[in-house]
Amino acid sequence: MAVSVDLEQAAAEAALEKEMNPWEAQAARFEFAAKKLDLDAGIWKVLSQPNREIIVHFPVMMDDGRIEVFTGYRVQHSMARGPAKGGIRYAPDVSLDEVRALASWMTWKCAVVNIPFGGAKGGVICDPKKMSQGELERLTRRYTAEMIDVFGPEKDVPAPDVNTNEQTMAWIMDTYSMHMRQTVTSVVTGKPINIGGSRGRSAATGRGVSVACDQALQYLNKKPADCRVVVQGFGNVGSNAALLLREKGYKVIGIAEWDGGLYNADGINIPALVEHRKKNGSIRNFSGASEANSEELLTTACEILIPAAHENVITSRNAGAVKARILVEGANGPTTPAADDILEKNGVFVVPDILANAGGVTASYFEWVQDRMGYFWTEDEVNDRLDRLMTQSFHDVIRYAEAHSVNNRIAAYMLAIDRVAYTTKQRGIYA
Repeated sequence: MAVSVDLEQAAAEAALEKEMNPWEAQAARFEFAAKKLDLDAGIWKVLSQPNREIIVHFPVMMDDGRIEVFTGYRVQHSMARGPAKGGIRYAPDVSLDEVRALASWMTWKCAVVNIPFGGAKGGVICDPKKMSQGELERLTRRYTAEMIDVFGPEKDVPAPDVNTNEQTMAWIMDTYSMHMRQTVTSVVTGKPINIGGSRGRSAATGRGVSVACDQALQYLNKKPADCRVVVQGFGNVGSNAALLLREKGYKVIGIAEWDGGLYNADGINIPALVEHRKKNGSIRNFSGASEANSEELLTTACEILIPAAHENVITSRNAGAVKARILVEGANGPTTPAADDILEKNGVFVVPDILANAGGVTASYFEWVQDRMGYFWTEDEVNDRLDRLMTQSFHDVIRYAEAHSVNNRIAAYMLAIDRVAYTTKQRGIYA
């Protein structure tokens, strides 16, 4: 009996591991959408695999004089519609499958909002929490040097991601510029404003999430004042989304973080919480809310749930307990395909990641445009353009969902694949 139980447990764990593999998740959704589109077999083969995968192993001198060798990745999924675009993340668990999946998601994300980029993603296996600022700078510059023939304003444009920021982008821009012997601001986005960054860029992903919430409520005939929100993740995306939603009259009742959560049925004072975290480095011990279990907050009664941290938050193990009426994905890949099926069965209205969090890459596109023309917009101009584009894209996806009788995620994939496939056919196959 014990052996049988052990085998069942091992099988369950293996199934969950496969469910949570980001590349498998992306591939399953691509395949389903491609079948719905009756996609040409040849184009299917072209779009189902990354165009290029680069793996580098490079040395970095540490502060104590040791030499460590780090592994870095850059995956370019597609460049049919324009230069590859995508962030660079630093984390101990970065893997090639994860970077592949994120690169393909970027292809579909750029196509959903109809901007002229393809998809890419990069990463370095490291633990930035255990590294000094000097070590991170040397790692960044050496990684950039390894990628010097890969990056470029017309080829591949990196941006910040997990554990990277505007300082990281400044180092990349400077290293690339030194090699080119001229200042090339448009090689990265997400830079500091005084060296070619765009106003409104830092809050853009969270702003896009808030626009997705607005449009979902309008579509479902609901009002912000009647809407309780739980946000999982209080980093750049989650905190900005929460701030904007509170300004618009939504009631943010829960915040879930890696080290604990907060709950207040009457609504959390988000500006005060942002200040508290700046001062203390954590949302814990905030006097304006009660402590709560972060896992339990995901299944707390609310109208909108916003996973805004990382992949695989909503899985087959907890999707059935989700009580939110609307799921707006601020993170990349927070919901597994198995969880999707459960959410659809339970009538949860999902605004998928490749639409909901596309505000970041949209503002990156705006930054790239401004750098290339040497003329910069006001923050209001950036925000107005972003709001219009996100609203238009939301309605494009909804129309696709209604026309093809599919859920919003598959509609977003179908719309994106259709656009990329059309461009690929127009360009033809060079051989």
